[in-house]
Amino acid sequence: MAMAELSTPKTTSSFLNSSSRFSLSSKLHLSNNFRHLLLPPLPTTPNSKISCSVSQNQAPVAVQDNGLAKTKKECYGVFCLTYDLKAEEETKSWKKMINIAVSGAAGMISNHLLFKLASGSVFGPDQPIALKLLGSERSIQALEGVAMELEDSLFPLLREVDIGTDPYEVFQDVEWALLIGAKPRGPGMERAALLDINGQIFAEQGKALNAVASPNVKVLVVGNPCNTNALICLKNAPNIPAKNFHALTRLDENRAKCQLALKAGVFYDKVSNMTIWGNHSTTQVPDFLNARINGLPVKEVITDHKWLEEGFTESVQKRGGLLIQKWGRSSAASTAVSIVDAIKSLVTPTPEGDWFSTGVYTNGNPYGIAEDLVFSMPCRSKGDGDYELVKDVEFDDYLRKRIAKSEAELLAEKKCVAHLTGEGIAFCDLGPVDTMLPGEV
Repeated sequence: MAMAELSTPKTTSSFLNSSSRFSLSSKLHLSNNFRHLLLPPLPTTPNSKISCSVSQNQAPVAVQDNGLAKTKKECYGVFCLTYDLKAEEETKSWKKMINIAVSGAAGMISNHLLFKLASGSVFGPDQPIALKLLGSERSIQALEGVAMELEDSLFPLLREVDIGTDPYEVFQDVEWALLIGAKPRGPGMERAALLDINGQIFAEQGKALNAVASPNVKVLVVGNPCNTNALICLKNAPNIPAKNFHALTRLDENRAKCQLALKAGVFYDKVSNMTIWGNHSTTQVPDFLNARINGLPVKEVITDHKWLEEGFTESVQKRGGLLIQKWGRSSAASTAVSIVDAIKSLVTPTPEGDWFSTGVYTNGNPYGIAEDLVFSMPCRSKGDGDYELVKDVEFDDYLRKRIAKSEAELLAEKKCVAHLTGEGIAFCDLGPVDTMLPGEV
């Protein structure tokens, strides 16, 4: 195991490309509950020298020949080697490193996501990052494998990788928390039971974020049921602004754009102003009233309004289930892409006149939606990690009726988890209809 930190210490290793030089130090520390990959370099004295010593039955060990045996540290592969850089060769153009936590880090979604984060394609080519990977006791060995793959990928922007099972350690000082890990819904499991089981996970993670994360941490909840899990998380993190919590509905938005593009016979980049209203469930509302194709209202481009009201919504909802039928796997890759899209929408200014969908706290919303929920709504961002709700949207009776149905479902889910949000005894009546999206059972 190892984790690379690009910094400006005296003892470093360097990677060269055609245009720049990156500094790298290696560090490793292990504890029972938390394992740090790529941790602080060995202390040196003016006359000390570092070499790499490997025996037949031993992992590589950094040997410091200054006679201080107690300073000996384990290291991994290339991270045993360090080099001196001249001051003028040290990287000066990068931004300050940001800490990103990912739960469920050994899962399939994370397997796609982590390499996108480390490559610089999410936060930018000049933004070094530290990845803090949260797993379970059962997945800790898999996390070590994930860290090894990240190491072998030689990402110069990846300065640090930590793995652990205790959120109070993994979430220390994080500025972004991507909460993917959750228990999947098994055969015969009621939605109410899933709400309770996963709600307990997100209540604990909310408390941990509240205690040790950066006070302005941005939290994106992916684990389902993500809207109510996000509400539970924010209720257990009173010191973090409620506005900083998001539930992922970007995959629903991306699927909706794709279906409109297919129907209209255009490429999907011609579809804009797409909103997913409400819950990430079959009560979600893909909004074709406000969406545009080539700058024109969708209803002017697609004149088959019956399809818009019936087939369009159904095609978005059933996309995940259809994918499993075709491929035998869930939509891990496209979910990872949608997480990237959701983050980039917050760190990149929204194009003029456009907006994006994300599940956010409803307090103060201009649409008349019940307060104290996490509800997907249209947002714009200046690229500073913050957002504002879009005010210039239209409503008709069809759209309002559909939004009200999703609102009622989230209000019912909220009652189911009252014991996890500090609002008293839970009472659960979700009705006879199963609204879990196909493909997520």
